[in-house]
Amino acid sequence: MSRTILMGDPQFFSVRGGANPHTRNVLGLKKSVDAERARHQWHSLAHALIQRGVEVIVIEPQELLPGLVYPANAGLLFPLEGVSADQKTFYLANLLPTRAPEREVYRRVIESIGFVTGNLVARFEGEADFFPAGPYMVFTYGNVERQRFVPRAGLPPWRRVYGFRSERGALPELQSIAASRPILPLELSDEAYYHGDTVLCSFGPRREYLLAYMDGLTQESRLRVRGAFGPDLVELDSVDAARYAANSFQIINDGKCGLILPAGLSLGTLAQIRDRGVEPISVDASEFLAKGGGSIKCMILDLGPTSELPGGTGPTSFRAGRNYSDLFQPG
Repeated sequence: MSRTILMGDPQFFSVRGGANPHTRNVLGLKKSVDAERARHQWHSLAHALIQRGVEVIVIEPQELLPGLVYPANAGLLFPLEGVSADQKTFYLANLLPTRAPEREVYRRVIESIGFVTGNLVARFEGEADFFPAGPYMVFTYGNVERQRFVPRAGLPPWRRVYGFRSERGALPELQSIAASRPILPLELSDEAYYHGDTVLCSFGPRREYLLAYMDGLTQESRLRVRGAFGPDLVELDSVDAARYAANSFQIINDGKCGLILPAGLSLGTLAQIRDRGVEPISVDASEFLAKGGGSIKCMILDLGPTSELPGGTGPTSFRAGRNYSDLFQPG
């Protein structure tokens, strides 16, 4: 079943706001992006997806909005699959202030595809913090703070406060969207894993399995995850978690499940995925993680089965401005 996704052209990918711990060095200075390396990695990811039957819509780049390369935060389509397009709504996220101007860009793109859009009022960052896993919709949240530098003892004599991106107060809005589908609320605990899709990833034919970095959750939330998933839980160690193993994207092609993961994961993690009948597919996205704090899933917004797009039209007709077919090559 072909799937359609949204990706953002990497032409202007850079660290502009420095809004998560990956974007700054130990002195708090914003990092510089290797633009050519980032471009190569982005195209390799797009190529790997297209090779496996995924349809890609590309958002045009905007120099002042480098965060468009991470469209997983744009919002979420619900229901994601199993119903016709006229029964789906795309709910636009209420983004971090430095990324708030992206909202209207996403609205134009989503509405040009033909989906109806709605707005979320609470601070909430899309399918990065609200996604299907087994019978649940998982909702992840944390303390949303004003990002700032504060004094501390030691060198350097300050630290950066980042906080998280989605507030628990978004839960009532999400409950009204999810209707009868149960929501599993989980609290994040480590600012380096500031979205749920950096610590959790559902996979399998029914998304019944869950990759999880348990140290990225509060103690109470760990207990909830273990109770909900039991033997279907694949716990990540700190090394694979730091490579953003959970920031992965599942595809189903010719009836076979594949999980596109960041390169460099341990053989043990890959074996556990393979043992569950899912093919691990490694793609290098290290420049996006090391400089921007996002990996595979952060660069993908899921728009569900291509057959359920409005009008049943393939996404090629929605590509504006330039022809991207020549860009989806790893060279």
